[in-house]
Amino acid sequence: MTKNPGFEVRPLSSLAKIFADADLIDKPHRRASCLWGEVYSFQVAYRSEKLLKGIKVQIESDLNPFLTLRSVGLVPSELPSTEFDEYVLRKTPGLYPDPLYEMPNGGLTACPGQWRGIWVTVRVPNRGVIGKHVISIKFVCDDVSLGEVSFTLEVLPVRLPLQKLIHSSWFHTDCIATYYKVDVWSRAHWKLLENYFRNAARHGINLLLTPVFTPPLDTKVGGERPTVQLVDIEKKSECYRFNFSRLDRWIKLAESCGIKYFEISHLFTQWGAAHCPKIVASEKGAKKKIFGWRNKAAGAKYRNFLNQFLPELVKFIDKKGLRRKIYFHVSDEPSKEHLASFAQASAILKEHVKGFPIIDALSDIDFYDKGLVTRPIPASDHIEPFVQRGIKNLWTYYCVGQWNQVANRFFCMPSARNRILGTQLYYYNLAGFLQWGYNFWYTQFSIRAVDPFKETDAGQAFSSGDAYMVYPGKAGPIDSIRGEVFFEALQDQRALQLLEKLEGRAKTLALLERGLKEGITMKKYPRETDWLLKMRERLNRAIFKASA
Repeated sequence: MTKNPGFEVRPLSSLAKIFADADLIDKPHRRASCLWGEVYSFQVAYRSEKLLKGIKVQIESDLNPFLTLRSVGLVPSELPSTEFDEYVLRKTPGLYPDPLYEMPNGGLTACPGQWRGIWVTVRVPNRGVIGKHVISIKFVCDDVSLGEVSFTLEVLPVRLPLQKLIHSSWFHTDCIATYYKVDVWSRAHWKLLENYFRNAARHGINLLLTPVFTPPLDTKVGGERPTVQLVDIEKKSECYRFNFSRLDRWIKLAESCGIKYFEISHLFTQWGAAHCPKIVASEKGAKKKIFGWRNKAAGAKYRNFLNQFLPELVKFIDKKGLRRKIYFHVSDEPSKEHLASFAQASAILKEHVKGFPIIDALSDIDFYDKGLVTRPIPASDHIEPFVQRGIKNLWTYYCVGQWNQVANRFFCMPSARNRILGTQLYYYNLAGFLQWGYNFWYTQFSIRAVDPFKETDAGQAFSSGDAYMVYPGKAGPIDSIRGEVFFEALQDQRALQLLEKLEGRAKTLALLERGLKEGITMKKYPRETDWLLKMRERLNRAIFKASA
């Protein structure tokens, strides 16, 4: 910490949350190591006794070509969580640090007595840069030096392996059109989609929710979300013709942005698979809705439609060489009382998509035991029965309901609780992770749009931080500290996988469990920020030693 009277600065890890109305609780973080190809972040907190405007931040380092500075913004939370355990930072409504803004041209403002933060990101290249590098950060106002901190990053000459985990954070195409007030599938919409695709891929999202029809997700019964249907349909009597050209464009654009896999949007409604998604077709020259809430999922008309649509979709997939990249859904989050309707819907789908993985978020083991789903995605707090079955390629998910002890990313939770998931994904040897909200900027049930900078809880329905990971910027996404920390979790998993490749799983688990009284589970794990930071340092050293 600097000694300048009236102005303080302190280097902190990326896992600190800097609240404007509280003293810092995290100790200074001045040095760390990383691997080639890694994205490393840390923070610099600053506070002034008096109001200062136009503060310039100067950075000096031989890593300058790879450095980015952003300002940590504050957003309101009226509903920090729907329920609380003891592992939260605070339970009160107020302003929480989250969005990462570009540094203002006119300089920063220091409000009297308030801690604020700068987010420093180093995108380490895949080779070339080696050894210890000092990053010096100076705060200057009116040519007067206010304070300075330095951080030392050691780059180890071992490349972080590519991500194996299949990760989806659901992409809400309609929310982008709604917020930016552009027509769906207009040139402006496609450009925005490209910017968001690139951002998603940079943050480890490699499986993209693909709206062949408007996804029947978080929609009020009887209500509608804006139509975002990639497949054009022409209806004549009970016969259908399909045009996949827009779907082809979607896939090509997403792949050019780094997306590898595609999940076909759910073909039956959420919470039970009882009804049809909204589907629009041209009939006698006019577009109209041909399926929706009024149609039974297992009805003869929809079955006839799927009997024509699914074979054509599979032909398109095979023609484009996409078979190994496609996942299907039946219905999201069914409960035990939905077994019968889910079974009917599942049978219809399986008839036509043999050989494709069918994945669904559900937490009742009966769905798996009865053979209704071969790739279940249980919630993290319901995963143990699925683990005990020895299911291969098991995934997990979390959402607003996973608040008790397990990892999650709500505003009110410490960032270590966000990042620990990467270690748990490795520990359980999980193949995939699903989260429902990359950019859900509506209220619950999609009744109206929200301003995500002002209303962070989906209309006082979901814990702040549950519904979206990015904010809408002028021409694309604004990142959040939650998104950056979650990507660090994915990097932890990749580093653990690298050590396993070099030294074996037993030695890797021994490194993880060093000093712990018991093994890691989804609910029992080290809570301390220091443990994660030190574990990653031990891991880096072990990787370097094993690869030397």
